Amino acid sequence: MKKSKPKYMQIIDAAVIIIAENGYHQAQVSKIAKQAGVADGTIYLYFKNKEDILISLFQEKMGDFVEKIEQMIAGKEQAAEKLLVMVENHFRMLSEDHHLAIVTQLELRQSNKDLRLKINEVLKGYLQVVDKILLEGKENGEFSSDLDVRLARQMIFGTMDETVTTWVMNEQKYDLTALAGPVHRLLVNGCGNAGH
Repeated sequence: MKKSKPKYMQIIDAAVIIIAENGYHQAQVSKIAKQAGVADGTIYLYFKNKEDILISLFQEKMGDFVEKIEQMIAGKEQAAEKLLVMVENHFRMLSEDHHLAIVTQLELRQSNKDLRLKINEVLKGYLQVVDKILLEGKENGEFSSDLDVRLARQMIFGTMDETVTTWVMNEQKYDLTALAGPVHRLLVNGCGNAGH
């Protein structure tokens, strides 16, 4: 219900900017409200607290992303091709939104265990897409028949994630999307081909 209200996304988008520029702990709700152009109290109509804003922000952005990826890979036959589309779009989405990249790579890494569990919960939808690609690849013989899907998923997500983090830490000086091809080759080789 609340998500259809225009101010909800306004606050989410403002939070991405404020958290990226100030860091999660310094990002006061009042700063987010100011950036969103709403009264402080308005934020509490939509969110319980700052942690709720962070989790909701990730839910929204990740939900959109998973939806986009699923649409884009729907027409592709090969698992390896689906994997390439996923890597390319993961890199493209974050290279096109520098604030979001800082938030996902640095500010979402909170040491608070409860917060991490909530973040991992949101990630599940994305990891399911990865699993589906891996299972298809195993079934059609593109990937090794004895591939450990759970391990391969960690390799794929972990490699993409670390590649983006390194880019963010290097102040986003180079073209992240240009790395999609090389990263994809490494991952596909890592998943092994029954033919080799």
